[in-house]
This record gives sequence, C-alpha cells and structure tokens, in this order.
Amino acid sequence: METGGYSESPTEPKKTKSKATRKPKEAVLKQKSPAEFFAENKNIAGFDNPGKCLYTTVRELVENSLDSAESISELPEVEITIEEIGKSKFNSMIGLVDRERVDEELYDDFETAKAREKRLAKEARTQELQAKNAALGKKVKETQASKGMRSRGEASFYRVTCKDNGRGMPHDDIPNMFGRVLSGTKYGLKQTRGKFGLGAKMALIWSKMSTGLPIEISSSMKGQSYISFCRLDIDIHRNIPHIHLHEKRDNKERWRGAEIQVVIEGNWTTYRSKILHYMRQMAVITPYAQFLFKFAPDASDKNVTIRFARRTDVMPPVPVETKYHPSAVDLLLIKRLISETSKENLLQFLQHEFVNIGKSYAERLIGEMGPDFSPKMAVKSLTSQQIVRIHQLFRQAKFDDPSGDLFECLSPAGEYNLRLGIIKELHPDMVATYSGSAQVFEGHPFMVEAGVSVGGKDVKQGLNIFRFANRIPLLFEQGADVVTRTALKRINWNSYKINQAQDKIGVFVSIVSTKIPFKGTGKEYIGDDISEIASAVKSSIQQCCIQLKSKIVKKIQAREQQERKRNLSKYIPDAAGAIYDVLKEMAQTHASKKQRYEDEDLNVLRKVSAHLITKQTLSEKLAKHVEQVDYEMALEYATQSGVSEEPRETIYLQSLEDGKNFMDFHSPVFAFRLYQ
Repeated sequence: METGGYSESPTEPKKTKSKATRKPKEAVLKQKSPAEFFAENKNIAGFDNPGKCLYTTVRELVENSLDSAESISELPEVEITIEEIGKSKFNSMIGLVDRERVDEELYDDFETAKAREKRLAKEARTQELQAKNAALGKKVKETQASKGMRSRGEASFYRVTCKDNGRGMPHDDIPNMFGRVLSGTKYGLKQTRGKFGLGAKMALIWSKMSTGLPIEISSSMKGQSYISFCRLDIDIHRNIPHIHLHEKRDNKERWRGAEIQVVIEGNWTTYRSKILHYMRQMAVITPYAQFLFKFAPDASDKNVTIRFARRTDVMPPVPVETKYHPSAVDLLLIKRLISETSKENLLQFLQHEFVNIGKSYAERLIGEMGPDFSPKMAVKSLTSQQIVRIHQLFRQAKFDDPSGDLFECLSPAGEYNLRLGIIKELHPDMVATYSGSAQVFEGHPFMVEAGVSVGGKDVKQGLNIFRFANRIPLLFEQGADVVTRTALKRINWNSYKINQAQDKIGVFVSIVSTKIPFKGTGKEYIGDDISEIASAVKSSIQQCCIQLKSKIVKKIQAREQQERKRNLSKYIPDAAGAIYDVLKEMAQTHASKKQRYEDEDLNVLRKVSAHLITKQTLSEKLAKHVEQVDYEMALEYATQSGVSEEPRETIYLQSLEDGKNFMDFHSPVFAFRLYQ
C-alpha cells in the first residue's frame, strides 16, 4: 500500500542513523610565535635535512663572524671546527645510559635470513662480473664495502664551533640576540649578508629539535676586562630565551671576539663537498680574511684541516645605511616612516626621509596630491586615505635614479680583491676581471662584478660557474640562476677564442644590492626576469672576455711564432751545407779558369777560398735572417688583428709590519701603498 508516495513494508525496516550524532568542535583561535613558525617551516631558512642543516649552520656562523669583524674594519680571522660525536658519547653528554637491544626484529635495520641470503648472492654476482671484466682488460669500478641497513633513528651528531676576532656582543644583549627570533642588528636599508634575524637562531632551534642541547656563547668587546659566557636555549612557543647560565669571566689575555658552540644532528658524508666548496668560494670573494677549517671525525685517522690564507689587507668599504627611494616603498613602509620620523611637517618629511626629493620637487608633489595637502601640515596627522594618495603618487611620478653618494650603501668586493681571490684559490693560466658601474632596478641600487679565468687547479673542463650575492656564495639551484643562463646561452665563447667544451673556464659573478631579488624560499638563486640585472651580468662577462681575447691572441701569436721558428730552424743546417758546397765548387771553377766571376761574386768566392765564409758562418747568418723575418711576420699579424697593447704583468706587494705610516692609492686592478 502506498500513501502520499511513501511505502510501508514490514519486511524492509528503515535504516536510521545513530541518535547520538557527533557535533563538530568549535574552532579555536590559535597563535604561533615566530620561533614556532620557523621550527615548523625550517626549510625556509635552509634547514631541509640533516646534511643541509650542518651546511647552513656552518654558513650562518661564518657569515656572522665576517660581518662582526668587517663592522669594525678588522681583518677577519675565522676558525670553524666540526667535531663528530658518536652515539655513546652523545648519550653520556645528555646523561643517557646505553642499552643493549632485546628484540632485534623490532628495529628498522633488522635483516631477515632471506634478505641476507639475497644480498650476499647479489654481491657474489657483482664480484663475478667484475672478475670477467678484469680478465678482458675492461675498467673495473671499485666496490664499496657493504654497510648493511642503517636505522632511521641512528643519527650523527656534530659539535660546531666558530671563533672570530670581531666586535663581540654586549653582555646584556646576548640572550635576545640568540634566543629571540626576528631580532637583530642587520635591519635597515643597506647591503647586508642577512636581514631576517635568523642565522644562529635557526641553528639553536635545530639543536633544540634534534639534540635538546643548549648553545654556548663566549664574547668580549674591545677594552672589556671580562668574557661574557652564556649557555641558553629558546622557548619556541613563547619566542624568548631560556637562560641556563649567564656570567662574566676573567679576560686575562684581553681577547676580543666571539666563540659560538652548538651541537646538532647532521650528515657530514653527504654534504662534505658542499661545505668545502663553500669555504673555498668564501676565500675567493674575501681574500682579506683568514679561514681555518677543521673536521674531527669520531675516528681520529680521518682528520681534515684546511687553512685559507689571507692574500691582501685591502678591505671593502663598510656599507652605510641610506634612505628609501620613493618608487620602492609600500603603504606599510610609508606608515612606519611617518611613525618614526622626527620631522614635523609634510614638506620636511618628503625631503629628509626619501632620496632624490629636493625642496622644489617636494612642493610640486604636494601640489599634485590635492587641496587636502599642504607643505606645512603635520605629517603625524595624515589619515589613511591621505597616505594611500601619497603611495599612489609615488608609484606614478617620475623620480631620478639614486646616484653618487647614495651608492655608499653598497660594499662590493672590488675588482682587485676578486682578482686576488681567483688567483689565490684556482691558480689559473690567465684571468680577467671587471667591475661595472652602479645601476638601479625598481628603485634599489645594485652593482655587478665579474671575473673569467682559463685553466687552473681543480677546475673541470667546460664552464665552472661561481655565483655570489652580497658576497655570499650560492651553491644550490644553479640551473635557474641569471648568471648560469647568461653564461650558457648568451655568451658566444668561440668569438673570444675560448673553447666552451674543452677549456677550463671559471665564471665568477658577484651581485651586491640593498635588495637581492632572490627566487624561492631557499634564497639560493637570482631570477632571470629582471632585465637590468640580466643585462649588467652579460655586459660584465663580455668585458672580461674581451680582455681575455687580447691575451689569448697574444698567446696564439707567440705559439705560432715558436712553431714557425722551429720549422725554419730545422732546415738551416742542410741549407747552409748545400749553399757552402755550391760556393766551394764555384770557387774551384774560377781558380781553374773554366769560368770567370767578377765584382761581388768574385769577392764572395775569395772569402770562401780563404775560409772566411764557412758552413758555420752561413748557419749563423741564416739563423739571424729567420729571426728577423719571424719578427716582421708577427708584427704584421698583430697589426692586422688590431692587437697593439702590450701584455700587462700583475704585480703584488707584500705588506710590511704593522705600526708604519702609509697612504693607499687604489685602482680597479692594483693597490699602491706609500710608506713614510
């Protein structure tokens, strides 16, 4: 029976849901501290995996040490030590007693009898195949010793220590400098190696996540009679330092600088080459610094000690903080500048808080803003709508690019230092460097320096690209970088007598700016989408190639000259002997009166008869003639090639002892020091 479209059937009971329906929980508003955010997103700061964490920790500590020394114009001396800590030693450090395994099958690295039999069979087949290849004379790869399966929980721990001779840190500021994320001394508009207040703080966060051990800091500033010692970790949820010990210790040796020690989980095996490449490239871009790198493994027979010696004492200028360009500011920045300014009216605010806005131009801007604005109006009284109007006008108006003293916010390595660094670390056959003029993109000043080398030690065939941003080596994500793409696709190396496939080519490009336009969260490469930077990179590399072409042409010319001289000199003995035999026969014919010779011919024949002309004298005359002809041909070749400049010899002056009065004269390629 159906009623109103519903059917009733005693044999088919109606399915009903549970009476106790689950109610959704009410959303709870939560808040994360900066430290908690970066702990959960540590890849943003370069802490992707244990190996990368070890590399990034070394990098951040070294760069902090360089910044500290350079800030007081002190030649940096940085000592970095990585000490491997075995599992037993680590457990004793944290007070944990080692325990033998009871249930082997519980562990991830347990190998069943069947799996072991399969692995041994595979190793036997590999050895048999290698034996056959060896018998046939084929190259045999060395087999790596089987390490078995490694447990996911079997980590490697390292104590990283960095010591420098920099400024040091104030005693009371140390806890916040290391235990509070997004607090630092590098904020402001100038060229810096870091801007986010992370660095050593991320190493501390990773230490807390992987080992639970605190960081230890020793520091002393100039003139202090004590050393500040602090042992602390970070309260990640509250973003505040948790101090274990903070005290002052005697400084009998009057040491100045900082020493930071942190224990982290890492992987030296997979990132060994990256860390050593980083140190080598840092030595290239900072030849005025001295680095001592040590690695102490758990097995003491594999110690690594590398010293990167200082080559010069000429340091780049310390960058100074500059004002913002109107075209490079946003609404938030304008509001912050208004809240922090000491100027009272709008006219003074525009003149003194931004670059390239003079009094007359500021008055024109205020007149364009509308009737609600006046030069004398209080800048603190601006409404949100009026600030938006100022921002809109900044984006639409025309402003001159920064110039002159405004580029003092940049601190490039310098062509002289770049050349020294390349020669010191790579020992190339020839090198050329170029420092471009300061330019602007989107209101931010930048400068490109480049170097190109041919040949050298530990340099592979083809292009070897070395990238630097604000004097920091960039080792990852090279393929998408503007330098890589320019060197591979936009430079015709053959036109500069350089063989891209066979020659050992080193391409060094350093970009400095108040804002490096990194791509991606890792900040490991510079995009190819900013035409001003891409054009400057290409031009700088081409200028280096033009210099190298002149040197290469001279080298080719000298090689061809030697080859010509060798080929001609090879025939001199035979030619001299043949000519002497002919002259001797002519002299005999003249003496027998069979044929008579006169004038010059007769004079030559008489010298032959008197042994004044011999085979030896003819050889000497021919050798001189070959030398003269070869010189004339080389001169003609050089004239046709347009190469008239004499090769420049690089001269380096060794600095004398301290305590001398001197005056420095600098040029792009040399530094002359006059001692009094």
